Amino acid sequence: MPATFRLPILLLFLTFTPCALAQQKAMPGAEASAEETLSAVVLVRAKILPNARSTATLGPQREGSGVLVRDGYVATIGYLVIESEAIEVTGVDGKSVPAALAAYDHGTGFGLLKLLAPLAGRPLPIGDSNAIAEREPALVAAFGADGVNVVHVVSRRPFSGSWEYMLDAAIFTYPAVMNWSGASLISAKGELLGLGSLIVADSAGTGTESPGNMFVPASLLKSVLEDLIARGRAAGPVRPWMGINTEEVRGRLFVTRVSPDGPADKAGLKGGDILIGVGSNEVSSLAEFYRRVWALGAAGVDVPLRVLQGVQVRDVTVRSIDRVDYFRARPSY
Repeated sequence: MPATFRLPILLLFLTFTPCALAQQKAMPGAEASAEETLSAVVLVRAKILPNARSTATLGPQREGSGVLVRDGYVATIGYLVIESEAIEVTGVDGKSVPAALAAYDHGTGFGLLKLLAPLAGRPLPIGDSNAIAEREPALVAAFGADGVNVVHVVSRRPFSGSWEYMLDAAIFTYPAVMNWSGASLISAKGELLGLGSLIVADSAGTGTESPGNMFVPASLLKSVLEDLIARGRAAGPVRPWMGINTEEVRGRLFVTRVSPDGPADKAGLKGGDILIGVGSNEVSSLAEFYRRVWALGAAGVDVPLRVLQGVQVRDVTVRSIDRVDYFRARPSY
């Protein structure tokens, strides 16, 4: 990313969108220059283990952005770096250094990298993403010459992903940016608000035609960062994981993919099955399904499912695991 901006980050907003931001009041703490703020944004490249389980869906070579959040630590979106054999991080001056995966947190989706050599750039402070409201402007900063774009927050709402993943209040922005993976969502105060996860068709709300992006709120990162640095994982119980990808269609939950050799696969679930309930409780949405499963206990708990396979309803018990245990570990030799 070229270091061409030498003005407060708030003025950078004004440079891009003078009409939209002319009425915004100057904010305290906006004294950091845009150059300093954007120096935190880095390029992340990962070479994935040859036998990685995630290669089929995420590929053997992955590239996206990350952000310096502490001296020596880069936060990124976890799917870029899980099951990595080697990671390279490039800083604002174009120099690259190796990094190691320090932590992956499936609950939030964040990955944390530990730099193995000094890297140019100033860590970006983590802001209060809970305070950002709809219609507020923000910067999306990805690594690269064309990586900075002004967007607006158009929705704050729950998000349920097909891969046993849910956020209570994801951040949705408009318009869409194409280099979203691990991109930083930055406030006018020069603080990190979120990390880019997805491109979506309905950023303004379910059923709308509004292509945009979904960001994982930075407040979630702030709540687990010290644990990720100190322990390699967030404190507290680990959610149970079964290895099921499920799509919600008109009140029915269709199994679209079962992770090979994962808990659900071993229990006999298959693509095309329809999930009817958890125990005696019927489920008709992903959010309801996840809440029922996670309420049973931590990873390792048995999950009783009612499943429609063809014309037959079956009761299937899945012995859940910690998702991290499913991934291939990098050899230590």
